This record gives sequence, C-alpha cells and structure tokens, in this order.
Amino acid sequence: MIIDFSDAAVTLIVVSLMTGLTRAIPYLLFGGKKEIPETVVYLGNMLPASIMIILVVYCLRNIDFSAFPFGLAEFLSVALVIVVQYLKKNSLLSIILGTACYMLLIRTIF
Repeated sequence: MIIDFSDAAVTLIVVSLMTGLTRAIPYLLFGGKKEIPETVVYLGNMLPASIMIILVVYCLRNIDFSAFPFGLAEFLSVALVIVVQYLKKNSLLSIILGTACYMLLIRTIF
C-alpha cells in the first residue's frame, strides 16, 4: 500500500486535532470555578489502581504453570515491585527495578 503526502498530512492533522480535543475536554467541562461532580472525583480516585490491576493481570495471563520455570521470574519481579513500592513509595523506582529484575532473570537464570 502506497501512501502519498496528502494522505499522510490529512492523517497527521486529524490525529493532532483529536489529541488536542481529548486533552482540552476536561478543561472545557471542569475549568474555572465549576464544581467537579462526585462521579468524576470517584473515578479519579479509583481508576489508577484499577488500571494497574488490569495491567498486572494482563502481564501475568500467559504464565505456564506446567513447565519450568513455572512463572518464577514473573512472580519474583512482582514481589520486588511490591516490596520496593511499600518501602520507598516511588512508582517509577518500583517499575524500573521490577522490569530490570524480570529482564535479568529471563536473560540469565531462566
């Protein structure tokens, strides 16, 4: 499939406008002195944890418990993330160390 310049330009413009619109909608709806609805406050409090749970389940969904290493690298990395998050309360550090632990384990031991 060959894409010419005009198709690429139109696609880029549409994507840019949609990105800008989706980022502007909260300011248009809730900007200024307007009161934020309780539903939006509730979702703002609950969605980050919910999304993280969904991501963890998604990442661990294909673990094969019937073959070596039985998901050991994944569970050790998850345990490290939990411990580091509990001790340091730094999400970025937890993610980096968990990822590094997983990559190190699958490249060297498992």
